Amino acid sequence: MTLQPDPQDITRLRVAVGRLHRRLAQRTSGELTFAQISALVTVEKHGPIRQGELAAREKVAAPSMTRTVGGLMEAGLVEKIPDPEDGRSCHIAVTPAAHALLDKVRSERAAMLSERAARLTPDQYATLVAALPVIEQLAEEDD
Repeated sequence: MTLQPDPQDITRLRVAVGRLHRRLAQRTSGELTFAQISALVTVEKHGPIRQGELAAREKVAAPSMTRTVGGLMEAGLVEKIPDPEDGRSCHIAVTPAAHALLDKVRSERAAMLSERAARLTPDQYATLVAALPVIEQLAEEDD
């Protein structure tokens, strides 16, 4: 028998995750967009990476990624490096400035979550921690 999630519960989860996501995204340092931060994180995790692969991982069209990477290059956060296997191609890599920026963004976001978690009751905090594996599973599943 398969579980039939209650639509109201699913709506509550979607709204809560969306609001939390927006509040975290607002903790982004500087003038970078959500797309730029997301691309930086992906390059940091999977890079050096070809721009086409980066676009695929971010689920955006190539022209959108070209604009995103262009802005990141202008900001000195990524650089193009030659592909060692194909001289006509290049990879995108993060710079030391990007590592520093991402560390700052992560610290700011963690501080916000920590401040909010500190206001929970011990039982609420235990419930949150117990739910983490399920939330992580939902976040990691491919579409």
